[in-house]
Amino acid sequence: MAERFDNLVEGLTEEQAMAVILADPDTLERPVDKYMAATRLGASNTEESLEVLIKASELDPEHLYNRITRRKAIDALGRRKSTKALPSLFRALTCSDEAAVINSVEAITKIGAPLTETDQEQLLGALEGEDIQKRAVIQSFCRLGVSGVVDNIRPLAEDCNPLVAGAARAYLSKVTLQSKGLDVLIPQLVDPIAGRRRSAVIDLGDAGDVSRLEALVTAPVSMSLRARSAFQLVDPDKKCQIPDRYTELITQLLQDNPQQLKLRQEWICAVEPTEIENNLQHRDEARQYGGASSLMAMAMPERLVLIDDIKEKLWSDYVTHYYLTAVVSLQGLGERSELIRLALAETIPQYTKSRIAAAWGCLRLGLVDQKPLLEELSANAFWLPLKWSCQQVLKQMS
Repeated sequence: MAERFDNLVEGLTEEQAMAVILADPDTLERPVDKYMAATRLGASNTEESLEVLIKASELDPEHLYNRITRRKAIDALGRRKSTKALPSLFRALTCSDEAAVINSVEAITKIGAPLTETDQEQLLGALEGEDIQKRAVIQSFCRLGVSGVVDNIRPLAEDCNPLVAGAARAYLSKVTLQSKGLDVLIPQLVDPIAGRRRSAVIDLGDAGDVSRLEALVTAPVSMSLRARSAFQLVDPDKKCQIPDRYTELITQLLQDNPQQLKLRQEWICAVEPTEIENNLQHRDEARQYGGASSLMAMAMPERLVLIDDIKEKLWSDYVTHYYLTAVVSLQGLGERSELIRLALAETIPQYTKSRIAAAWGCLRLGLVDQKPLLEELSANAFWLPLKWSCQQVLKQMS
């Protein structure tokens, strides 16, 4: 399956990648090719490329390019999901490069093999790192369902850093089925600091308490992040089957109307072209949603003009691409239905959110000519929120 940013290395063959990834960076005309090669080999499936990645995960980190390549190789091994990589990944847990340790923890989690007592002890050792590393380790124990470290994790639920405490509370909810500790995460969903909002969304998904679904749906956090957590709660077996009692909330989440989110007033900009354009490009998605909300509030003629202007300048930016598609979809702007068709046809992974907005736009605008593509996505889309959206749209179209 293509992943985000795979398109950046699509011109690099497996053979080329294997030829440069272990090379001395000082002998290469473009040393950056080493870590691009790691990303490329993460998308391969041969045993030879796996062995090369394992070797790359143990490169001497003294040289900057080797250090970065090692991090990327470790990340790629998580994508490959082979248990053959586990010995190297556990060895990396004791290295001094925090980024490599975190990537190793996450790769071990993605591989998902049962942990032996020795494995658990090695992973517990990584709890001694900085807070971002500590959070990754707690998440690993949570997602792997390791119940034998409750006593080690419980004190961290009161940590002064909400990112550490939230992960610990999610672990305790998932493993001990005690979800009351999640209450403090609900106000965190509207925290002024974007990182705290995002971590709360992730923690609520990991925690496994579906009663928190409505709070997730209205959080001013990227739709893709909320969708990931929400589907963890309502479709844990990844069958693309949502119980009827959750369909309305999941539909609301995926249609993603910014005017239904819990936005602070300071996140909503003036209904003015320059302010809206600036908000749509802000790094904090709450401000992006505020910009989209203001765009939706414009008078119709001005709104269409601004959509055209922004499309002309920023259509290649996948974030702005999404919000324009969403606004056209939500407001049924038939005059700009071509944006819906264009967005639905995008295949680069970064535009997957736009394809979801476009699918719902096909329903609202009655674009029955898009049925063949909707049918293909409803059967074969890898990301479940996109697949489920297309299935629902087709049901309601017929």
